[in-house]
Amino acid sequence: MPIIWCVSGYKFDVFISYCRHGNVQKWLLNHFLPKFRDCLTDQLAHTPRVYVDRTMPRGVHWPSDLRKAMLHSKIMVPLFSPPYFRSKWCLAEWESMRQREKLLGLGSLEHPQGLVYPILYSDSNNFPTEAKEISRWDFKKLSTPEPSFQDSRDWHLFHHRVTEVAEDLAELLPQVPDWQPDWPVIDPPDPPLPPPTPIPRFD
Repeated sequence: MPIIWCVSGYKFDVFISYCRHGNVQKWLLNHFLPKFRDCLTDQLAHTPRVYVDRTMPRGVHWPSDLRKAMLHSKIMVPLFSPPYFRSKWCLAEWESMRQREKLLGLGSLEHPQGLVYPILYSDSNNFPTEAKEISRWDFKKLSTPEPSFQDSRDWHLFHHRVTEVAEDLAELLPQVPDWQPDWPVIDPPDPPLPPPTPIPRFD
């Protein structure tokens, strides 16, 4: 069913920003996204609204859909890995939310809580200084992308960690400032990336 955009207001609680290079995409689809949605559902009074670029309807103009989703999202959850900071597309999404923080005076010394809520997937030594300075949830030791991870001894640790993330976000989401129509959204790269082709989970 197509998304019908509101004229104003928030449409999504969380916008997940990730790079399609490396293992993070498989990890997201196989493990993090379904577990995150379930855990957030356990914590919120309403059904959580999570935007991932693979859920848009067919026939939708992909760059426009991403811009609207970013504009109408409360919190951005980027999955940090070295390829993330080599992707112009990911950096445009990240910078869009950082510009919103600056306009609202968030993520500052006076108001340290921001709207960018990172998940650390891998590395961190090669991140830009701005990314290193943001606190994040460390999933480096729980980053196995293969389906067999769900049968491992670390799966319960993964579940517990995602639950902690969901609990924290459930407290943060009601505190997000009111929506404004003039928040900046950085233009996507030119030429834009092709839309992602659907891949089955548990590849």
